Amino acid sequence: MLFVLIVVLTALSAVPSFGQRGNDESVPMDYHASFRSRLEMWNWFPGEANNSYAFLGNHYRFSLGQKREKVDWVIDFAVPFILGAPNDAAAPAPQGGLGLGANYFGANQKSRNSIMVFPKQAFVVLHSPGGKGHSVKLGRFDFAEGMEGGQKNGTLAVLKKTRIQQRVIGSFGWSHVGRSYNGFHYQYNQPGLNVTFTGAVSGRGVFQVDGWGFTKVGFSYLSLTKSFTSGRHAGEFRGFGIYYQDWRPIGKTDNRPAAIRGADRANVRVWSFGGDYLHAISTSAGTIDFLAWGIGQTGDWGALSHNAGAYAIEGGFQPAILKSLKPWIRGGVFQSSGDGDPNDNKHETFFQILPTPRIYARSPFFNLMNLNDYFGELVLRPHKKLTIRTDVHGLRLAESKDLWYAGGGAFNPWIFGYGGRPSLGGRGLATFYDVSADIKATAHLTLTGYYGHAQGKSIINNIYPKGNGLNFGYLEVNYKF
Repeated sequence: MLFVLIVVLTALSAVPSFGQRGNDESVPMDYHASFRSRLEMWNWFPGEANNSYAFLGNHYRFSLGQKREKVDWVIDFAVPFILGAPNDAAAPAPQGGLGLGANYFGANQKSRNSIMVFPKQAFVVLHSPGGKGHSVKLGRFDFAEGMEGGQKNGTLAVLKKTRIQQRVIGSFGWSHVGRSYNGFHYQYNQPGLNVTFTGAVSGRGVFQVDGWGFTKVGFSYLSLTKSFTSGRHAGEFRGFGIYYQDWRPIGKTDNRPAAIRGADRANVRVWSFGGDYLHAISTSAGTIDFLAWGIGQTGDWGALSHNAGAYAIEGGFQPAILKSLKPWIRGGVFQSSGDGDPNDNKHETFFQILPTPRIYARSPFFNLMNLNDYFGELVLRPHKKLTIRTDVHGLRLAESKDLWYAGGGAFNPWIFGYGGRPSLGGRGLATFYDVSADIKATAHLTLTGYYGHAQGKSIINNIYPKGNGLNFGYLEVNYKF
């Protein structure tokens, strides 16, 4: 991290007349701060440890920066602090951690209360005058694949934010620490067109409050995004490629026997190629939307060859009736590959890389690996300051000989970042229901309430014989200064 700060300070010192434009017009400094506090209440599937508890996660950020004609810079510090993480919520395998409270406790030297200050972002941006055309960001920064190019159409902008971004690489911003990347981020922007090329090493964080170091995990990402508007139609296409490498000499999480996978310390090298398409049509009856996303993967999973894939197909309708509620009805299917033979020389489980899994698993007891997810969703917007959303999901494993996976990827050099529980020969995972309410109380203050319930099926019944119900809720305050 010291190297990143040196790069930033060196670049800043190389800019003539720091704090001034070429015509000596003063350039103001930008200051921003935010505070998020979330009370998480967990009632995990009953196991051989404490499954019912609450703890408080907090995240304070403050930043300063400057936007100039050809150079911008930002220094952004984060102060995550966890209060009351449970010290008794980890059960023996296969039950494992009973909720995310166990993750925070284990990742922070088994401390119930933990705090740290670290640079969440520290970068310079060199760009064409006016911000159009070419730009390159150097240093430490947040990155969310799928958000390239922005989107002026309101329906497509929401879909990008809630159903496309960070499926495979993201900032894990829902956690109380988050994830940053150290490297470069190039963009070429024109109206309706974006080209992005990024190369970075992932920083520490997510559950570990100490976000100073690196993980020895890196990626390169290339994408082209093209959007259009024609009469009642609006659409967007993105094609992307990713190379990911994990050179940590640690065991991997997969369905091989424990002794074999523990002895495999070879690197993970995965190539991913994919794309997505969004389309919205405005009609007299309402707005119709369609979404398709897909990815294929090849490479090396340690000593194994890796071949996997996943896809999502979704549709929605915002009827013109019930204008006081502004309903949005959506549904779809997600399917990813699993590994059907733990004893061959192939790894065929879709690898989610470095995502933000909570966007697609709002009660995060699962992720998108080895999964079939059939869902329906209803969004109500009775007021411009209030959004209510409720989902129902039917969850099954793609392969019964593979694992039930959870987690969001590497967050330090010693822990693989994904956990896996055995399927015990089953495929049925759970039926999952949830509801949330977001209230934008003021321009600076947002309040969120969330509740999710999962009713376990055969896999969960076998792992947690004392009960197959999970309940998770939280209350969150987010204030931006």
